[in-house]
Amino acid sequence: MTITEATQVQIELRQKVIIQPIDYPVSIIAGADISFNKFSTTVYAGIVLLSFPGMQVLGYSLVKKEVHFPYVPGYLAFREVPALLDAWEQLPFKPDLLVVDGHGIAHPRRMGIAAHFGVVADTPALGCTKKVLCGKYEEPGLTKGSFTPLIHKDEIIGAALRTKDKVKPVFVSPGNKIDLQGAISIINQCAGRYRLPEPTRQAHNAVNEFRKGNLPAGFTPVP
Repeated sequence: MTITEATQVQIELRQKVIIQPIDYPVSIIAGADISFNKFSTTVYAGIVLLSFPGMQVLGYSLVKKEVHFPYVPGYLAFREVPALLDAWEQLPFKPDLLVVDGHGIAHPRRMGIAAHFGVVADTPALGCTKKVLCGKYEEPGLTKGSFTPLIHKDEIIGAALRTKDKVKPVFVSPGNKIDLQGAISIINQCAGRYRLPEPTRQAHNAVNEFRKGNLPAGFTPVP
């Protein structure tokens, strides 16, 4: 697939994104992350299931996959989503909501990986990441829970959210079947001792251990 073709896919998927308040109960949440070298064709994908709001890890699904789409900022979903879909299919039960280490609609074409995955898998999803891809924001207050809007082309596409007192904010945006207010509320409830919310922090740790050979491929329940 060329970049031009990928852009067209993003434009078409964008029309299917649903931004709406949470109208469903959340008792199981998941975090998703990918580990790869930008110059390698191998990606390591992971989805970790957790109880909500207790944040107890219930299990993790890990997949190693070869990909051939180039590393191009703004198009990383084309490298990452196929492997994440494989990890998703391995889950014995699906979460009520997925938190992806990446952006939702906080993307130049409003189609970051959380939006892309949410539409393709037809599931509620939001993005939470450490860096801005597009848009501007004012620094939020220094206390946990403070946030300011992330704005691109006069549109609010996400928020800069402080998950701990006096640490750098994370950037939250809705992906699919959730709105910004709901996404902020969920991440606040997932924030623990660390800057990153527990779902993506656990997913990040799992894929890196998987990449090192310390965790097996497939789905592993946690007693």
